Amino acid sequence: MWAALAILLLATLVVLHLRHRQLLSRLQRKHLLDLEDLQRRQQQTLTDANAQQQVLFNSMLEGLLLLDRNQRIYLANRAFKHLFQLKAELRGKTILEALRVPELDALVQRVENDGQVFDYELKLPDLNEHWLRVNAAAVFNSAGGRDGTILVFHDLTRLKQLERTREEFVANVSHELRTPLSLIKGYVETLLDGARNNPEVAERFLKIIERNAQRLDLLIQDLLTISALESGRMKLNLHAVDMHQLAEKVLTDLHGKAEARGTTLANQVPALLAQVDANRVDQVLSNLVDNAIKYGRTQGHVTVGGRQSDSGMIELSVNDDGPGIPNEALDRVFERFYRVDKARSRDQGGTGLGLSIVKHIIQSHGGEVWAASEVGKGTTFYFTLPAGNKLPTPIEPE
Repeated sequence: MWAALAILLLATLVVLHLRHRQLLSRLQRKHLLDLEDLQRRQQQTLTDANAQQQVLFNSMLEGLLLLDRNQRIYLANRAFKHLFQLKAELRGKTILEALRVPELDALVQRVENDGQVFDYELKLPDLNEHWLRVNAAAVFNSAGGRDGTILVFHDLTRLKQLERTREEFVANVSHELRTPLSLIKGYVETLLDGARNNPEVAERFLKIIERNAQRLDLLIQDLLTISALESGRMKLNLHAVDMHQLAEKVLTDLHGKAEARGTTLANQVPALLAQVDANRVDQVLSNLVDNAIKYGRTQGHVTVGGRQSDSGMIELSVNDDGPGIPNEALDRVFERFYRVDKARSRDQGGTGLGLSIVKHIIQSHGGEVWAASEVGKGTTFYFTLPAGNKLPTPIEPE
Protein backbone atom coordinates (compact mmCIF):
# COMPACT_ATOMS: atom_id res chain seq x y z
CA MET A 1 0.00 0.00 0.00
CA TRP A 2 2.77 2.40 0.94
CA ALA A 3 4.59 1.53 -2.22
CA ALA A 4 1.52 2.37 -4.30
CA LEU A 5 1.15 5.70 -2.50
CA ALA A 6 4.80 6.50 -3.11
CA ILE A 7 4.44 5.69 -6.79
CA LEU A 8 1.31 7.84 -7.00
CA LEU A 9 3.02 10.72 -5.23
CA LEU A 10 6.02 10.44 -7.51
CA ALA A 11 3.78 10.46 -10.59
CA THR A 12 1.95 13.49 -9.25
CA LEU A 13 5.23 15.33 -8.68
CA VAL A 14 6.37 14.44 -12.21
CA VAL A 15 3.09 15.74 -13.67
CA LEU A 16 3.32 18.92 -11.63
CA HIS A 17 6.93 19.40 -12.67
CA LEU A 18 6.04 18.95 -16.33
CA ARG A 19 3.13 21.38 -16.09
CA HIS A 20 5.37 23.87 -14.30
CA ARG A 21 7.94 23.60 -17.07
CA GLN A 22 5.23 24.05 -19.70
CA LEU A 23 3.91 27.10 -17.87
CA LEU A 24 7.41 28.48 -17.47
CA SER A 25 8.07 27.88 -21.16
CA ARG A 26 4.85 29.67 -22.13
CA LEU A 27 5.74 32.56 -19.82
CA GLN A 28 9.21 32.75 -21.35
CA ARG A 29 7.79 32.70 -24.88
CA LYS A 30 5.27 35.39 -23.90
CA HIS A 31 8.04 37.43 -22.35
CA LEU A 32 10.15 37.09 -25.49
CA LEU A 33 7.18 38.05 -27.68
CA ASP A 34 6.45 41.05 -25.44
CA LEU A 35 10.10 42.01 -25.55
CA GLU A 36 10.19 41.72 -29.37
CA ASP A 37 6.98 43.76 -29.60
CA LEU A 38 8.46 46.39 -27.31
CA GLN A 39 11.61 46.51 -29.42
CA ARG A 40 9.52 46.82 -32.60
CA ARG A 41 7.47 49.61 -31.07
CA GLN A 42 10.62 51.36 -29.85
CA GLN A 43 12.17 50.97 -33.28
CA GLN A 44 8.97 52.28 -34.91
CA THR A 45 8.88 55.18 -32.47
CA LEU A 46 12.51 55.96 -33.26
CA THR A 47 11.81 55.66 -37.00
CA ASP A 48 8.75 57.91 -36.70
CA ALA A 49 10.73 60.42 -34.64
CA ASN A 50 13.52 60.45 -37.24
CA ALA A 51 10.98 60.84 -40.04
CA GLN A 52 9.24 63.68 -38.19
CA GLN A 53 12.62 65.27 -37.54
CA GLN A 54 13.52 64.96 -41.23
CA VAL A 55 10.16 66.42 -42.29
CA LEU A 56 10.65 69.27 -39.81
CA PHE A 57 14.16 69.98 -41.05
CA ASN A 58 13.09 69.77 -44.70
CA SER A 59 10.19 72.16 -44.08
CA MET A 60 12.57 74.87 -42.89
CA LEU A 61 13.16 77.76 -45.30
CA GLU A 62 16.70 78.17 -44.00
CA GLY A 63 19.40 75.72 -44.92
CA LEU A 64 20.43 73.48 -42.01
CA LEU A 65 23.68 71.53 -41.70
CA LEU A 66 24.65 69.28 -38.78
CA LEU A 67 28.24 68.11 -38.33
CA ASP A 68 29.32 65.35 -35.98
CA ARG A 69 32.20 65.64 -33.49
CA ASN A 70 34.64 64.75 -36.30
CA GLN A 71 33.35 67.64 -38.42
CA ARG A 72 31.71 65.32 -40.90
CA ILE A 73 28.22 65.94 -42.24
CA TYR A 74 25.56 64.15 -40.23
CA LEU A 75 22.46 65.81 -41.68
CA ALA A 76 21.68 68.37 -44.41
CA ASN A 77 18.10 69.49 -45.07
CA ARG A 78 16.46 70.11 -48.44
CA ALA A 79 16.87 73.92 -48.28
CA PHE A 80 20.62 73.54 -47.73
CA LYS A 81 20.97 71.27 -50.76
CA HIS A 82 18.92 73.74 -52.83
CA LEU A 83 21.12 76.70 -51.77
CA PHE A 84 24.25 74.85 -52.86
CA GLN A 85 22.57 73.03 -55.78
CA LEU A 86 23.56 69.60 -54.47
CA LYS A 87 22.02 66.21 -55.31
CA ALA A 88 24.61 63.69 -54.12
CA GLU A 89 24.56 62.06 -50.67
CA LEU A 90 26.48 64.24 -48.21
CA ARG A 91 26.48 62.19 -45.02
CA GLY A 92 29.95 61.30 -43.80
CA LYS A 93 31.74 63.88 -45.97
CA THR A 94 33.70 66.90 -44.75
CA ILE A 95 32.76 70.45 -45.75
CA LEU A 96 35.59 70.63 -48.27
CA GLU A 97 34.74 67.24 -49.78
CA ALA A 98 31.05 68.09 -50.17
CA LEU A 99 31.10 71.80 -51.03
CA ARG A 100 34.67 72.83 -51.90
CA VAL A 101 34.16 76.19 -50.16
CA PRO A 102 37.30 76.97 -48.09
CA GLU A 103 35.62 79.98 -46.42
CA LEU A 104 32.95 77.71 -44.92
CA ASP A 105 35.56 75.24 -43.70
CA ALA A 106 37.41 78.14 -42.05
CA LEU A 107 34.12 79.18 -40.41
CA VAL A 108 33.72 75.69 -38.91
CA GLN A 109 37.25 75.98 -37.47
CA ARG A 110 36.30 79.32 -35.89
CA VAL A 111 33.29 77.67 -34.26
CA GLU A 112 35.60 74.92 -33.02
CA ASN A 113 37.66 77.57 -31.22
CA ASP A 114 35.06 80.21 -30.28
CA GLY A 115 31.96 78.07 -29.78
CA GLN A 116 29.74 80.20 -32.02
CA VAL A 117 29.77 82.62 -34.96
CA PHE A 118 26.77 84.81 -35.84
CA ASP A 119 25.83 86.89 -38.93
CA TYR A 120 28.73 85.73 -41.06
CA GLU A 121 28.21 86.76 -44.70
CA LEU A 122 29.43 84.25 -47.25
CA LYS A 123 29.71 84.89 -50.98
CA LEU A 124 29.63 81.67 -52.95
CA PRO A 125 32.22 81.30 -55.72
CA ASP A 126 29.82 81.25 -58.67
CA LEU A 127 28.93 83.64 -61.48
CA ASN A 128 25.56 84.68 -60.04
CA GLU A 129 26.85 86.48 -56.92
CA HIS A 130 25.10 84.18 -54.47
CA TRP A 131 25.22 85.56 -50.89
CA LEU A 132 24.40 83.69 -47.65
CA ARG A 133 24.21 84.69 -44.00
CA VAL A 134 25.51 81.90 -41.74
CA ASN A 135 24.90 81.40 -38.01
CA ALA A 136 26.91 78.56 -36.46
CA ALA A 137 27.27 77.12 -32.96
CA ALA A 138 28.81 74.14 -31.20
CA VAL A 139 26.47 71.39 -29.92
CA PHE A 140 27.13 69.89 -26.46
CA ASN A 141 25.64 66.81 -24.78
CA SER A 142 24.23 66.61 -21.24
CA ALA A 143 27.66 65.76 -19.84
CA GLY A 144 29.16 68.90 -21.39
CA GLY A 145 31.03 67.04 -24.10
CA ARG A 146 31.28 68.30 -27.68
CA ASP A 147 28.80 66.46 -29.95
CA GLY A 148 29.17 68.47 -33.14
CA THR A 149 28.30 71.74 -34.90
CA ILE A 150 25.06 73.19 -36.25
CA LEU A 151 25.04 75.75 -39.10
CA VAL A 152 21.98 77.68 -40.31
CA PHE A 153 22.07 79.37 -43.75
CA HIS A 154 19.82 82.26 -44.88
CA ASP A 155 19.81 83.39 -48.52
CA LEU A 156 20.81 87.07 -48.77
CA THR A 157 21.08 87.20 -52.56
CA ARG A 158 17.82 89.07 -53.17
CA LEU A 159 18.56 91.59 -50.42
CA LYS A 160 22.04 92.19 -51.84
CA GLN A 161 20.58 92.71 -55.31
CA LEU A 162 18.01 95.18 -53.97
CA GLU A 163 20.70 97.03 -52.03
CA ARG A 164 22.88 97.28 -55.13
CA THR A 165 19.89 98.44 -57.20
CA ARG A 166 19.08 101.09 -54.58
CA GLU A 167 22.68 102.35 -54.54
CA GLU A 168 22.80 102.48 -58.34
CA PHE A 169 19.43 104.24 -58.44
CA VAL A 170 20.52 106.90 -55.94
CA ALA A 171 23.80 107.40 -57.80
CA ASN A 172 22.06 107.68 -61.18
CA VAL A 173 19.36 110.06 -59.93
CA SER A 174 22.01 112.22 -58.26
CA HIS A 175 23.98 112.35 -61.49
CA GLU A 176 20.91 113.11 -63.63
CA LEU A 177 19.87 115.91 -61.27
CA ARG A 178 23.34 117.35 -60.85
CA THR A 179 23.99 117.92 -64.56
CA PRO A 180 21.05 120.28 -65.33
CA LEU A 181 21.29 121.91 -61.90
CA SER A 182 24.97 122.71 -62.46
CA LEU A 183 24.15 124.23 -65.85
CA ILE A 184 21.28 126.29 -64.43
CA LYS A 185 23.43 127.49 -61.54
CA GLY A 186 26.35 128.39 -63.83
CA TYR A 187 24.27 130.40 -66.30
CA VAL A 188 22.35 132.17 -63.52
CA GLU A 189 25.65 133.23 -61.90
CA THR A 190 26.90 134.46 -65.28
CA LEU A 191 23.73 136.48 -65.79
CA LEU A 192 24.01 137.97 -62.30
CA ASP A 193 27.64 138.88 -62.96
CA GLY A 194 26.57 141.18 -65.82
CA ALA A 195 25.63 139.04 -68.79
CA ARG A 196 21.98 140.06 -68.28
CA ASN A 197 22.87 143.50 -69.64
CA ASN A 198 23.58 142.00 -73.06
CA PRO A 199 20.14 141.14 -74.54
CA GLU A 200 21.42 138.54 -77.01
CA VAL A 201 23.55 136.71 -74.45
CA ALA A 202 20.83 136.95 -71.79
CA GLU A 203 18.21 135.46 -74.13
CA ARG A 204 20.50 132.57 -75.12
CA PHE A 205 21.37 131.83 -71.52
CA LEU A 206 17.75 131.98 -70.42
CA LYS A 207 16.78 129.50 -73.14
CA ILE A 208 19.49 127.11 -71.88
CA ILE A 209 18.18 127.55 -68.33
CA GLU A 210 14.62 126.89 -69.52
CA ARG A 211 15.67 123.77 -71.41
CA ASN A 212 17.45 122.31 -68.38
CA ALA A 213 14.55 123.23 -66.09
CA GLN A 214 12.26 121.27 -68.44
CA ARG A 215 14.72 118.38 -68.31
CA LEU A 216 14.51 118.42 -64.51
CA ASP A 217 10.71 118.51 -64.68
CA LEU A 218 10.65 115.51 -67.07
CA LEU A 219 13.00 113.56 -64.81
CA ILE A 220 10.83 114.21 -61.75
CA GLN A 221 7.66 113.27 -63.66
CA ASP A 222 9.29 110.03 -64.89
CA LEU A 223 10.50 109.19 -61.37
CA LEU A 224 6.99 109.68 -59.98
CA THR A 225 5.51 107.60 -62.80
CA ILE A 226 7.87 104.67 -62.36
CA SER A 227 7.42 104.81 -58.59
CA ALA A 228 3.63 104.62 -58.98
CA LEU A 229 3.93 101.74 -61.47
CA GLU A 230 6.33 99.71 -59.34
CA SER A 231 4.30 100.17 -56.16
CA GLY A 232 1.00 99.30 -57.88
CA ARG A 233 -0.57 102.65 -56.97
CA MET A 234 -1.30 103.50 -60.60
CA LYS A 235 -4.77 102.25 -61.57
CA LEU A 236 -5.51 101.32 -65.18
CA ASN A 237 -8.66 102.54 -66.90
CA LEU A 238 -9.23 99.58 -69.22
CA HIS A 239 -11.35 99.86 -72.38
CA ALA A 240 -11.43 98.25 -75.80
CA VAL A 241 -9.20 100.50 -77.92
CA ASP A 242 -8.64 100.49 -81.69
CA MET A 243 -4.84 100.22 -81.94
CA HIS A 244 -4.75 101.52 -85.52
CA GLN A 245 -6.39 104.76 -84.39
CA LEU A 246 -4.11 105.02 -81.35
CA ALA A 247 -0.99 104.51 -83.50
CA GLU A 248 -2.27 107.12 -85.96
CA LYS A 249 -2.72 109.66 -83.13
CA VAL A 250 0.83 109.04 -81.86
CA LEU A 251 2.35 109.44 -85.32
CA THR A 252 0.38 112.65 -85.84
CA ASP A 253 1.65 114.03 -82.50
CA LEU A 254 5.27 113.26 -83.45
CA HIS A 255 5.04 114.36 -87.06
CA GLY A 256 6.91 117.60 -86.35
CA LYS A 257 9.89 115.84 -84.77
CA ALA A 258 10.00 113.32 -87.61
CA GLU A 259 9.87 116.05 -90.24
CA ALA A 260 12.78 117.90 -88.59
CA ARG A 261 14.98 114.80 -89.07
CA GLY A 262 13.54 113.87 -92.44
CA THR A 263 12.08 110.66 -91.00
CA THR A 264 9.17 108.96 -92.73
CA LEU A 265 6.50 107.56 -90.41
CA ALA A 266 4.24 104.66 -91.41
CA ASN A 267 1.23 103.17 -89.65
CA GLN A 268 0.84 99.50 -90.59
CA VAL A 269 -1.30 98.51 -87.61
CA PRO A 270 -4.50 96.78 -88.77
CA ALA A 271 -7.85 97.36 -87.07
CA LEU A 272 -7.01 95.47 -83.87
CA LEU A 273 -8.85 95.85 -80.57
CA ALA A 274 -6.93 95.71 -77.28
CA GLN A 275 -8.30 95.89 -73.72
CA VAL A 276 -6.00 98.60 -72.40
CA ASP A 277 -5.64 101.97 -70.74
CA ALA A 278 -5.47 104.19 -73.85
CA ASN A 279 -3.46 106.95 -72.14
CA ARG A 280 -0.81 104.54 -70.87
CA VAL A 281 -0.43 102.69 -74.17
CA ASP A 282 -0.25 106.11 -75.87
CA GLN A 283 2.70 106.78 -73.53
CA VAL A 284 4.32 103.49 -74.57
CA LEU A 285 3.96 104.09 -78.31
CA SER A 286 5.01 107.74 -78.00
CA ASN A 287 8.17 106.76 -76.15
CA LEU A 288 9.12 104.03 -78.62
CA VAL A 289 8.37 106.09 -81.74
CA ASP A 290 10.14 109.14 -80.25
CA ASN A 291 13.23 107.00 -79.55
CA ALA A 292 13.10 105.57 -83.08
CA ILE A 293 13.06 109.11 -84.51
CA LYS A 294 15.83 110.40 -82.22
CA TYR A 295 18.21 107.45 -82.47
CA GLY A 296 17.36 106.25 -85.99
CA ARG A 297 19.22 107.58 -89.00
CA THR A 298 18.46 110.91 -90.60
CA GLN A 299 16.13 110.55 -93.61
CA GLY A 300 15.20 107.16 -92.21
CA HIS A 301 11.94 105.25 -91.79
CA VAL A 302 9.95 104.37 -88.67
CA THR A 303 7.12 101.85 -88.93
CA VAL A 304 4.50 100.88 -86.37
CA GLY A 305 3.12 97.40 -87.03
CA GLY A 306 0.71 95.01 -85.36
CA ARG A 307 -0.83 91.55 -85.56
CA GLN A 308 -3.03 89.10 -83.68
CA SER A 309 -0.63 86.63 -82.00
CA ASP A 310 -1.26 82.91 -81.65
CA SER A 311 -1.61 83.27 -77.87
CA GLY A 312 -4.69 85.48 -78.22
CA MET A 313 -2.73 88.63 -77.40
CA ILE A 314 -2.22 91.67 -79.62
CA GLU A 315 1.40 92.13 -80.69
CA LEU A 316 2.61 95.60 -81.71
CA SER A 317 6.04 96.66 -82.95
CA VAL A 318 8.01 99.83 -83.61
CA ASN A 319 10.78 99.44 -86.19
CA ASP A 320 13.52 101.82 -87.35
CA ASP A 321 16.35 101.45 -89.87
CA GLY A 322 18.96 103.17 -87.70
CA PRO A 323 22.39 102.01 -86.48
CA GLY A 324 20.93 99.26 -84.27
CA ILE A 325 21.79 98.12 -80.75
CA PRO A 326 24.69 95.77 -79.90
CA ASN A 327 23.66 92.31 -78.64
CA GLU A 328 25.28 92.83 -75.25
CA ALA A 329 23.09 95.91 -74.67
CA LEU A 330 19.74 94.40 -75.77
CA ASP A 331 19.07 92.71 -72.43
CA ARG A 332 19.76 95.93 -70.51
CA VAL A 333 17.91 98.58 -72.50
CA PHE A 334 14.87 98.33 -70.19
CA GLU A 335 16.93 99.01 -67.05
CA ARG A 336 16.49 102.35 -65.35
CA PHE A 337 19.05 104.94 -66.54
CA TYR A 338 20.80 102.48 -68.84
CA ARG A 339 22.00 104.17 -72.03
CA VAL A 340 23.55 102.45 -75.03
CA ASP A 341 25.30 105.70 -76.06
CA LYS A 342 25.48 107.83 -72.92
CA ALA A 343 26.79 111.04 -74.51
CA ARG A 344 24.32 110.97 -77.41
CA SER A 345 21.37 110.15 -75.12
CA ARG A 346 22.01 113.15 -72.90
CA ASP A 347 22.44 115.40 -75.92
CA GLN A 348 18.96 114.27 -77.03
CA GLY A 349 17.53 115.23 -73.62
CA GLY A 350 16.27 111.84 -72.43
CA THR A 351 15.91 110.98 -68.74
CA GLY A 352 17.03 107.37 -69.09
CA LEU A 353 13.72 106.10 -67.64
CA GLY A 354 11.56 105.90 -70.76
CA LEU A 355 12.05 102.24 -71.62
CA SER A 356 11.79 101.20 -67.99
CA ILE A 357 8.41 102.96 -67.84
CA VAL A 358 7.42 101.19 -71.09
CA LYS A 359 8.28 97.82 -69.53
CA HIS A 360 6.27 98.48 -66.36
CA ILE A 361 3.21 99.76 -68.26
CA ILE A 362 3.17 96.71 -70.53
CA GLN A 363 3.67 94.30 -67.60
CA SER A 364 0.88 96.02 -65.66
CA HIS A 365 -1.42 95.10 -68.61
CA GLY A 366 -0.25 91.48 -68.41
CA GLY A 367 1.90 91.75 -71.54
CA GLU A 368 5.57 91.36 -72.41
CA VAL A 369 8.09 93.67 -74.08
CA TRP A 370 11.37 92.85 -75.82
CA ALA A 371 13.76 94.17 -78.47
CA ALA A 372 15.51 92.71 -81.51
CA SER A 373 18.29 94.43 -83.41
CA GLU A 374 21.00 93.99 -85.99
CA VAL A 375 23.85 96.46 -85.91
CA GLY A 376 23.76 98.64 -88.99
CA LYS A 377 20.26 97.54 -90.00
CA GLY A 378 17.96 98.89 -87.32
CA THR A 379 16.01 97.93 -84.21
CA THR A 380 12.50 96.66 -83.52
CA PHE A 381 10.72 96.88 -80.18
CA TYR A 382 7.85 94.43 -79.64
CA PHE A 383 5.17 94.35 -76.97
CA THR A 384 1.97 92.40 -76.36
CA LEU A 385 -1.39 93.52 -74.95
CA PRO A 386 -4.60 91.68 -74.08
CA ALA A 387 -7.08 91.53 -76.96
CA GLY A 388 -10.38 93.43 -76.64
CA ASN A 389 -13.77 92.20 -77.78
CA LYS A 390 -16.01 95.22 -77.16
CA LEU A 391 -16.72 98.38 -79.08
CA PRO A 392 -13.57 100.53 -79.20
CA THR A 393 -13.24 103.72 -77.20
CA PRO A 394 -12.84 106.73 -79.55
CA ILE A 395 -9.34 108.27 -79.55
CA GLU A 396 -9.73 111.98 -78.97
CA PRO A 397 -7.10 114.24 -80.59
CA GLU A 398 -5.18 116.48 -78.19
